[in-house]
Amino acid sequence: MSEPQPAERPGGPRESRGDGEAREGREGQPKRPKRPASLLFEPGAPVDEGGDRFFDLESMEDPQQLLARATELAVAFRAAAERATDFQAIAAAQLTDPRRFDRLTYAVLAEQAGWTEDYAKRMVEYGEGLLKGAGPV
Repeated sequence: MSEPQPAERPGGPRESRGDGEAREGREGQPKRPKRPASLLFEPGAPVDEGGDRFFDLESMEDPQQLLARATELAVAFRAAAERATDFQAIAAAQLTDPRRFDRLTYAVLAEQAGWTEDYAKRMVEYGEGLLKGAGPV
């Protein structure tokens, strides 16, 4: 289901970002590109006042231990990215389903997701396959 959209304000189509800044609305005004959330530390770890940490890799002295931990993290992030892509494809297939009264076109889907229209079409096809096969594993 698509998310409800905020009502237009009397002063024009500006949206709040929640941080006090506003960005332009949909009516021909370009929005700032979405930035991915930075993951500089392990969630739940105590905050270190000394600077940035990346899963405490920079504090490991033993190269064997560093290689093992960095490899574990790389494999885990790849698996997470693959699962997230599967869920993107499922959502894309659901949003473009012709049975929906509010279905999106490939162009609108591509714009919302930051994809090309061709990539959006391929993601929809992939998502339809996942839905027929009962979703991501």
